[in-house]
Amino acid sequence: MRVMVIVPGGEEMEKGQLPPPELFEAMDRFNQELVKAGVMLVAEGLTPTSKARKVRFEGKQRTVIDGPFTETKELIGGFWLLQVRDMDEAVEWIKRAPFDGGVEIEIRPVAELEEYGDAIPESVKESERRMRQQMESSRN
Repeated sequence: MRVMVIVPGGEEMEKGQLPPPELFEAMDRFNQELVKAGVMLVAEGLTPTSKARKVRFEGKQRTVIDGPFTETKELIGGFWLLQVRDMDEAVEWIKRAPFDGGVEIEIRPVAELEEYGDAIPESVKESERRMRQQMESSRN
């Protein structure tokens, strides 16, 4: 099962304040453990919303909204994409992450095509499979 682990952002991130070097070092050690165990697929941090844009969809109209965005309580600061046996394994890994101070980390399963059953036409499922194979081969 694949899970996305969502790391929240905050006011410090929005101001461009970086964590102390010790946290970078601790996170590096944790990431190395994830890689060595073969569970990490992707891990990235995100820039402040001052460098971001949103696109609002209303009917046929598209509106581009430049950052920064004022609401900081729902910001995403970074993420991992992990391949684990089940949600319990994901939780056990994230409990070892070097966070503190009441940070809450969200772990959400990635929806797999099979979970949608007959709601997705077989032609779309096959197209998705081909695209995933193309993406995988382009990474190698």
